[in-house]
Amino acid sequence: MSENEKLIVDAASSREDKKILACSKAVRLSREHDISLKEIGDTCNRLGIKIIECQLGCFK
Repeated sequence: MSENEKLIVDAASSREDKKILACSKAVRLSREHDISLKEIGDTCNRLGIKIIECQLGCFK
């Protein structure tokens, strides 16, 4: 697992046996660790982590 993947997995939490990551946490990770939002989104898709509370209303 890459360092960026580990950061994303560590930032995610569990809800009802599913991994989730709030959009605000994804944006903060992007800024603090210089990871593109696309890479975060692609990693979440690949690892089955669902983005929640999207600030743009894209994910419900």
